[in-house]
Amino acid sequence: MRKIDGYVMRTVGGAMFLVMVVVLSLDLIFGFIAELEDTRADYQTLEALKYVALTLPRRIYDYLPLGAFMGCLIGLGSMASSSELTVIRAAGVSLKRIVWSAMKPALVVVLLGVILGEYVAPPAERLAQSEKAVALGAGKNVASASGVWHREGNIFIHLNAVQPNGVLHGVSLFEFDEQRELLSSSFAPRAIYQGDHWLLERVQTTEIRADGTRLVENQTLKWDTGLSPRLLSVLIVKPENLSMSGLFTYAQYLGDQDLNASPYWLAFWKKVLMPLGTAVMVLVAISFIFGPLRSVTMGFRVFTGLLVGLLFKYMQDLLGPMSLVYGFNPMLAVLIPIAVNALVGAVLMRRAG
Repeated sequence: MRKIDGYVMRTVGGAMFLVMVVVLSLDLIFGFIAELEDTRADYQTLEALKYVALTLPRRIYDYLPLGAFMGCLIGLGSMASSSELTVIRAAGVSLKRIVWSAMKPALVVVLLGVILGEYVAPPAERLAQSEKAVALGAGKNVASASGVWHREGNIFIHLNAVQPNGVLHGVSLFEFDEQRELLSSSFAPRAIYQGDHWLLERVQTTEIRADGTRLVENQTLKWDTGLSPRLLSVLIVKPENLSMSGLFTYAQYLGDQDLNASPYWLAFWKKVLMPLGTAVMVLVAISFIFGPLRSVTMGFRVFTGLLVGLLFKYMQDLLGPMSLVYGFNPMLAVLIPIAVNALVGAVLMRRAG
């Protein structure tokens, strides 16, 4: 029986690996081509290649659920096409044992996803985004087209680039009064974190008064803010590419500032429930093989797998923004597609058994 378990695990695991190699290869090629369109200033072909390499962990994390689902569908599908599953069942191996053997590679995928999503992809993504912004001349313009915006009280902040080592490039500060009238605007090409505050360099401040404006220049200027390098590094990365701890910390910070934290809570619950979603997708793939896709061609299985995977993704992509617009719990937006797929998989598995 152990040999049969090992064979099922190797077949399904190998198929998952091949799916990931094919999908990632295509994604990296198209990603590199897209980056070449942004080449200018100090951001040339070598920098674009480095950027794509640094985003590889994030790309792997993004495609792990699809790789697990399609790999299980293709691996078990090939065994069904060659009647191996029929022979295994005839040898007395229960359906539950086959399902468990096929789920083991998926558990490895889930563990890999947690490690990548929490410890590898976020810092690599931050480094990729910051180096790209700096190479594109982050400190040369008052407020570049890229960069990030943030509000702290009555001060609106724009940062052209945030480096993980506590250095900011292109810092713009716009201070408003309670009537939303602009009081002053400041720009500093660079700011360095000093442990409990930021030190702005070569600051130019335009003060707006009733009788006109006044330009004040300072070689250095202390900037007190609740934004630490850890919080600022969150701003340059899309919510879905952050770690769970980073999402939780920043969402709480936004709540303390009376700002909308729903997009970050939505991304947080997607991260937390990703292992469960991946396991459910694998269960659906297994139920398809023992149910409606038992005796069809491999091409039809791949087509069906892509269709189901896209439906699952579109359900989450639709319910996520709906939770932000209509104000219901973002956790429900993530759980509902998982629950629907789990119900479909359970019903099909019961019929197959």
